Amino acid sequence: MAETRAVEELLLGEPLLFTLHDVVDESGIELELGLRIWSALGFPTPPGDTPAFTAEDVVAMRTIRELLEHEYVDEEMVLQLSRGVGQTMSRLAHWLGEVWLERLAEHLVKPGDPVTDEVVTAALVASAELRPKFENLLLRGWRRQLSAVGVGTLTGTAAATADPGAGTATLAVGFADIVSFTRLSRRLDTDGLAELIDRFETETAAIIASHGGRVIKTLGDEVLFTAPDAESGAEIALRISERAAGDDFPQVRVGAAYGEVILRLGDVFGTPVNMAARLTATAHPGTVLVSPELAEALEGYSLRRLKARSLQGLGKVRPWLLRRPSRA
Repeated sequence: MAETRAVEELLLGEPLLFTLHDVVDESGIELELGLRIWSALGFPTPPGDTPAFTAEDVVAMRTIRELLEHEYVDEEMVLQLSRGVGQTMSRLAHWLGEVWLERLAEHLVKPGDPVTDEVVTAALVASAELRPKFENLLLRGWRRQLSAVGVGTLTGTAAATADPGAGTATLAVGFADIVSFTRLSRRLDTDGLAELIDRFETETAAIIASHGGRVIKTLGDEVLFTAPDAESGAEIALRISERAAGDDFPQVRVGAAYGEVILRLGDVFGTPVNMAARLTATAHPGTVLVSPELAEALEGYSLRRLKARSLQGLGKVRPWLLRRPSRA
């Protein structure tokens, strides 16, 4: 336990000195709200008499209390942002931890030897040395992303927003799905499967970003993306499909739709999202299926209308097969 606490304090950069009640007293935030924020960040409630918080935690809670004094900020907004921060930072921390531990294990463990607790501890201690640099990189990345969102909103390139107050926008939405992923996962060893997923996520993200789109989330064998207009969505879908034609990339199928979606905490919801998901599930390997709304908004592409099919929750739909125009 003492060793665990030492590593925790090392990574946090300061000692755990304050109990939950200390944080409430020092920050001036209400206990119930403090607990809700802590839970929204993804952490269990610590015992009230155990020092589990640092001086920076106290400062953070005090800052939240001060933010709540602003006329544009209320408790619901703080809780929503806390959930977003908790979920995003949790994934980022696990991602960084896995990459960092894997890299250090190459230097601390001989091939074939197990990764012991001592090795993990040594890796965590080493990571503390680079923590300030990772924090600077994280803050810079966040600021650049915030800038891109702000500029995109002002110029209209992020989305043709129909009602900013309601959080809706007209977007192209697409899913790209690795074909026969279950069979691949049984055939490949752990390293091979991890390499395949990493290559899929890395290259699809690069394609999406290069055409002004945004990765909403990845689910291992699937990526959900949006694009600001129909043409960008079609181009992303086709380029992902074309990339999958290479020998070093898994075969995929892609479905895309176009229409008004609901924007919520970085995610998207609505009929176009459901349509894209259903089309992906019915697409043949190596093909791109698009909704009638997306097909109607496109020019300069080869489109073939297919037979109507029943899509769960959407009824009968006649999708279109999207291809590059044939060259004479």
